[in-house]
Amino acid sequence: MNISTPSTPDPGSSLHIRVATSADRPQLIRLINSAFSIETFLEGTRTDDERLAAMMEKGSVLMAEDSSGCLLASVYLERRGERGYLGMLAVDPAHQGKGFARRMVQAAEDQFRAQGCRALEIVVLNLRPDLLPIYRRFGFVETETIDFKTSRPLKPGFECHGIVMEKTH
Repeated sequence: MNISTPSTPDPGSSLHIRVATSADRPQLIRLINSAFSIETFLEGTRTDDERLAAMMEKGSVLMAEDSSGCLLASVYLERRGERGYLGMLAVDPAHQGKGFARRMVQAAEDQFRAQGCRALEIVVLNLRPDLLPIYRRFGFVETETIDFKTSRPLKPGFECHGIVMEKTH
């Protein structure tokens, strides 16, 4: 998959979205950990080579690069029957607020639609209430609250659950 769309920071450049390969893991790990460093309620880093490799075996990761090959954003995709799950949406902190998250969600939606999926699903941690309005703007609605095991331990004093959000097409 290679999608070219105008880039927000520079209308003359292009955003190229493609499926990541195992060779992309080091730069994806840096991007993801940087984007998720705001999650100070969790111990350790958001991902590492072992966790990302396991995810890429189960699903795929879309990555967005600018015309110079600089990695700007990524998102994890996993098909679950007629539903598409997206997770670990990451945008380089220096480029947040410029529309890259929306473009990644749209690319995920396009890919899942082409695979026959009827809905998209994402799980937002209750400890990240700032994300709910963003995903609502992307057309997602809250559908349920679930027990959610994070991939890394919570720091003492925090309790966590997941808020499932869905978007149908």
